[in-house]
Amino acid sequence: MRITGISTHVVGTPWRNLTYVQVHTDEGITGVGETRMLGHTDALIGYLREAEVNHILGSDPFAVEDLVRRMKYGDYGRAGEIVMSGIAVVEMACWDIKGKALGVPVWQLLGGKVTDKVKAYANGWYTTERTPEAYHKAAQGVVERGYKALKIDPFGTGHFELDHQQTLYAVSLIEAVRDAIGPDAELMLEMHGRFSPATAVRLAKEMAPFKPAWLEEPVPPENLKALEKVAAKVDIPVATGERIHDRIEFRELFDSQAVDIIQPDVGHIGGIWETRKLAATAETHYMLVAPHNVGGSVLTAASLQVGFTSPNFKILEHFNDFADAEIKKVVKGAPQVNPEDGCFHLSDAPGLGVELDVDAAAEFPQQRAHFDLWAEGWEKRNPKDAQ
Repeated sequence: MRITGISTHVVGTPWRNLTYVQVHTDEGITGVGETRMLGHTDALIGYLREAEVNHILGSDPFAVEDLVRRMKYGDYGRAGEIVMSGIAVVEMACWDIKGKALGVPVWQLLGGKVTDKVKAYANGWYTTERTPEAYHKAAQGVVERGYKALKIDPFGTGHFELDHQQTLYAVSLIEAVRDAIGPDAELMLEMHGRFSPATAVRLAKEMAPFKPAWLEEPVPPENLKALEKVAAKVDIPVATGERIHDRIEFRELFDSQAVDIIQPDVGHIGGIWETRKLAATAETHYMLVAPHNVGGSVLTAASLQVGFTSPNFKILEHFNDFADAEIKKVVKGAPQVNPEDGCFHLSDAPGLGVELDVDAAAEFPQQRAHFDLWAEGWEKRNPKDAQ
């Protein structure tokens, strides 16, 4: 079997464009991959156009390791977000092809299942007025949908510091959310790399009474020493990793022992097998894995293949029941969170278990997606409010 070409399809919303890639073969089997690029969609498509000629055409889709190696190193330049995301969409499509050809789900090819279900946490649910009352109501809707966990960034446009008044308001938002979801649901606290170490530590202590499940990206991701300062002074588990694009770059993070949960994005770090390798390394450092997942249903399905096969997999992020829920219709067989237990359940469908509906995807043309986390109203994920 050989790859005869690829086709790209961009599903657009005002705040995110989702790039789907179909990999076609001479035996008529087509695989699909997906990633979400923030402001770099055209760059990704441009890279894939070149990579198709230089590396992908004529390749054996079963030889995933070889294709990834050639795409990553065959152009000599150091692979960053664009290249690793391009590798990811092709790589997961190749796993999809292999599973379909062999008649087995991808998780079976990765060593088999270690669990029948993966817990989900909701994100994108607080696209409402930034008030305790509105957040309380929205959070109730999350748990009524069956979720046992959710995540929130309550810090507005905070940057490095957060003054006393803004801090009290952020606390009031978290207090309202915890009241809405009760004591048993997990509440993930997102900081989006906003703060200095001192501010992150202070805010973590302010939020401690509400029992956050983790503290995510408390400081900008470029400075590991700053992260170590935070980790040494807080009792809340620390999570990070969505903006690391190569598993090799996790090495210093592992050595530092500054985090408890790593958050690679399957769509940015080279795909399913790269993430599974990273999860195995995390296991040797007694760290959990909770992938960043801001994509649609194909990326969710790909992330779940890692989840079903990794003993140290904690939970998976999910946007698509709340933010742009209508885009789920572009994928047939989209994974669904079971409302009875708030989990994704194992699927035996071959490959990734999903198919891209190209006609449905065409109903959501590419947009000038804009998402500025430093602009007022960003949490609504409405660029008109974030200008």
